[in-house]
Amino acid sequence: MSDIVNPIELTSELIQCKSITPKSEGSLDIIISYLEPLGFNCEKIDFGEGIEKVENLYARFGTMEPNIAFAGHVDVVPTGDINNWSINPFGGEVKEGKVWGRGAADMKSGIAAFIAAVSDFLKDNKNLKEFGSISFIITSDEEGKAINGTKKVVDWLKGKSEIISGCIVGEPTNVTRMGDTLKIGRRGSFTGSLTVTGIQGHVGYPHLADNPINSLLKMLEPFSKIYLDEGTKDFQPSSIMITSIDVNNDASNVIPGEVKAKFNIRFNTLHSASSLKAMLEKQFSDVTSNYKFDFFCNAEPFLTNDDFLKTTLQKAIQKVVNINPEKSTSGGTSDARFISKICPVIEFGLVGKTMHKIDENVEVNDIINLTKIYNQFLFNYFGVKYCD
Repeated sequence: MSDIVNPIELTSELIQCKSITPKSEGSLDIIISYLEPLGFNCEKIDFGEGIEKVENLYARFGTMEPNIAFAGHVDVVPTGDINNWSINPFGGEVKEGKVWGRGAADMKSGIAAFIAAVSDFLKDNKNLKEFGSISFIITSDEEGKAINGTKKVVDWLKGKSEIISGCIVGEPTNVTRMGDTLKIGRRGSFTGSLTVTGIQGHVGYPHLADNPINSLLKMLEPFSKIYLDEGTKDFQPSSIMITSIDVNNDASNVIPGEVKAKFNIRFNTLHSASSLKAMLEKQFSDVTSNYKFDFFCNAEPFLTNDDFLKTTLQKAIQKVVNINPEKSTSGGTSDARFISKICPVIEFGLVGKTMHKIDENVEVNDIINLTKIYNQFLFNYFGVKYCD
């Protein structure tokens, strides 16, 4: 473990920053204060204005390739009713073998662990600049709209012709214990909004009206099967969920003139946003033409096929915690969806059982082991002999 950076103390320090999306509240400055003494060139990159302004950080040690990056976010979700917490959510308290507070699991501890791992690695490998680079991509807009954060940083990196050879996103990927899950891809997310119009009328005279609910039920009937396919070798089946049906009709004797529905599809690489749009429009049009369909796809699916990147991290996990991780593509979306546009990306962090929950916390031993795993990964990646 490094004598330069203590990942437990740094986790606690970062938690004390009340960085609710999209604010960084000084957390990026803390990170810079740790990275600059290690020799990193740190650039703050701000996007958006006013309440939409997002602070981002790109930091790089070295100029040579390969350039391995770590990506993460300092922003956290709101606490909810603070009276439901047994501790100060922004206290960063260390007790009972755990670090407590909002962002402990998701994912300030992951950032602290990688900084500690890098500091330890550079202590013994000051000549890294001669054969490679290490970078950090940190945002404060992952838990929110994700518009002015990593997405725009990726475009900024493209504009600078900055090459990222591979990336680890430090999201809390593990399910029950450290090392059980390594994310090698993610499903896409497609949200649809469907409005069907009819003719309002009296329920006693249905022949004089056109009930749009009848059409909507037929249009949505295929959704009751839940799954769109049988999945692939790497992905679970694509699923579709109706999230709301709204008529806004309080009268029991009135046939409504309009009904709205919303749904979300989590889809694998057998589909794309355009193919889903075409499939749904055909399905809807086969029932009626009296509809309006809007959609928003905030993530296309991706799968990382870089065997060296995956194997290098897998070996580090096995060495430190003696577990062969499951390679998974389950779960929601993350900023890895943006980074996958410029380089191979995998995700590995802490156990996520308490993320976004009241009394969020993480085991001290897990942070220590994560630091060791990241450190071992760097030795493996750059081909340096590891010293216990």
